[in-house]
Amino acid sequence: MASAVTAVIDEKKVAELTAIEEKKLNDRTAKSGVMFERARKSMANGVASSYQLRDPWPIYLERGDGSRVWDVDGNEMIDFHNGFGSMVQGHAHPAIVEAVQKRVAMGTHFAAPVEDDMYVSEELARRFGLPLWRYVNSGSEATMDAIRIARGATGRDTIMKIFGSYHGHHDYVMVSISVPYDKIGDRDDLASLPYGAGIPKSSSDMTIAVPFNDADAMERRIERLADEGRLPACVIMEPAMMNLGVVLPLPGYLERVREITKKWGILLIFDEVKTGLCVAAGGATEKFGVKPDMVTMAKALGGGLPAGAIGGTEEAMEPVLSGKVYQVGTYNGNPLTMAAARASLEHVLTPDAYAHLDMLDNQLQSGCSEVLQQYGLPGYTVGISSKGCVTFSEEKITDYESFMANQRAELTDLAWLYAMNRGIFMTPGREEEWTLSVQHSPEDADRYIAMFEEMAHDLTA
Repeated sequence: MASAVTAVIDEKKVAELTAIEEKKLNDRTAKSGVMFERARKSMANGVASSYQLRDPWPIYLERGDGSRVWDVDGNEMIDFHNGFGSMVQGHAHPAIVEAVQKRVAMGTHFAAPVEDDMYVSEELARRFGLPLWRYVNSGSEATMDAIRIARGATGRDTIMKIFGSYHGHHDYVMVSISVPYDKIGDRDDLASLPYGAGIPKSSSDMTIAVPFNDADAMERRIERLADEGRLPACVIMEPAMMNLGVVLPLPGYLERVREITKKWGILLIFDEVKTGLCVAAGGATEKFGVKPDMVTMAKALGGGLPAGAIGGTEEAMEPVLSGKVYQVGTYNGNPLTMAAARASLEHVLTPDAYAHLDMLDNQLQSGCSEVLQQYGLPGYTVGISSKGCVTFSEEKITDYESFMANQRAELTDLAWLYAMNRGIFMTPGREEEWTLSVQHSPEDADRYIAMFEEMAHDLTA
């Protein structure tokens, strides 16, 4: 719920506080700066992924334990980043450590099936209500293979996604993600723009983007595509958008999407790379009660090891069953990863764990909401179990267009600096949220709220 805005945010004060906090962070991470100079000589930009970049240098971590991480300068921080939400189990969870240590001594890779593969697929089938599963090694691989399966099942090439959603780094989904406000296009004819260079126009042209939380706009676009002979093979979407902070589906929206896709014979893929196993035992599929034709998973599945999976109905997975679509990968179902995933599903991500995550999320949302109200800041809280955020906007964000038009990026950037300088490790960027683990405590949440109140006080003093 939006706060009653009474404070006038002085942009000069925001800039002054930002400069102060940036200097503090650079001063306390000097060894990261030294390490960056070494890393950039052999690694492009000194990092393993462009999403790890930060000016003037990234923060290099050394270790993690429970809800804590330590950087190379020795700074201890409560981890609200959690590897982009991958570590819902927390760091070095004893059950996962034991399983991985035992598996290492028995051999780490065979490119052949092992028993843990079966346990994990049986448990995922039970949790998500989808009978058939295949493994991959990342979220990008999961969405890439799911789209290929959908194309094989339907014989169609065009795909549909939600404008502003990220589904991995393969060509067909690196489209219409981070787009300047003046380039978005008309709501009924949103632009299909590649996310960076190296993506053929022929690929981006086959990906049609539609707005989130607007089922009527989706259906109108599908009708036009049908008239053009370009009916989509699939709609791939996050059931809750997780890269604009958190944007939840409006009541009835997912149900309407399910009806529309069934009506047109389009496969519905829920990309649960961020929500799967993190917001409920059966992910957003369970949380919202709408069953797709396929689900893609990664991040939290491996308990800190690289893992991904695709689940589907028998009809959706028919091209794999018949051999029409080749779903392959040397490291798919890797024994070490599957041992970690089994331990996580069996011993960590239990009903009690989800009750704990829900409690922490409620504590963070209510605490930060009180701060917003007390200091009259423009914003509201939104969350779903282990994922949540403060959205700095006077208007409710429902899709990418409203996010770009209303969200206060300068406040998000300042909040990140305040967090980092007060022992709260967060993901940088206006698009990110807090992410929790089962090893976080109410005291950890209190630390976050206290940090947020300090920022609010300084902004309005």
